Amino acid sequence: MASTARLLVPLLVAGGGIAAALLLHDGRWLGLDTGAAGTAVLVLTAWGALFALGRADLSAVENAVSPGEWRAWIGTVFTAVAVAYFVSKLRVFQGADLLHDPAVRAVTTRLVTLLVAWTVLSSMLDARWKHRVQRDERDAEVARQAAAWGRGATVAGIVVLAVTLGFSPADRLTWATPPMIANQLILLVMVGSLFEYAASALRYMADRR
Repeated sequence: MASTARLLVPLLVAGGGIAAALLLHDGRWLGLDTGAAGTAVLVLTAWGALFALGRADLSAVENAVSPGEWRAWIGTVFTAVAVAYFVSKLRVFQGADLLHDPAVRAVTTRLVTLLVAWTVLSSMLDARWKHRVQRDERDAEVARQAAAWGRGATVAGIVVLAVTLGFSPADRLTWATPPMIANQLILLVMVGSLFEYAASALRYMADRR
């Protein structure tokens, strides 16, 4: 069972890659809405991993991957897909009517769907381990270091954005509309979360070796 549990991590990452490819295409392929399909693939992949955990012996699973690491890997995959999708669609927010533009609504709907799905899956993960210790001193140390990476990435991004806006000639800032800047700030928060989840997942993986 330990080897099976470890196998779920690369399968989760692979499913995230397929979902990202479909979301980045975000159009029609053989009559299929690839954006919706990408979201479905990501959610079903994560749900499938949790379903497999639900049928497994927890002691064997914890010997392979701890609850904290499961959360970190699922969070990394979900956030990475959301960031990649957001970056690919950021141009739609340049000078857009945020309330009435259908392209903006489509991007926002995808991102909100991913957020809701991650919230539900996170609750499912907590419920799976609700009667067991989910966080010890090691988990607290991993979380502290990962949070530092997340803050660092967010602060670095804000500094780069501020320097770009403050020192670029006006004729090179035609892209910097209020909607674009607002969404870039949201993106930086997401990137910070991605760094935090990824740093946590990689630290757990390094500790197992």
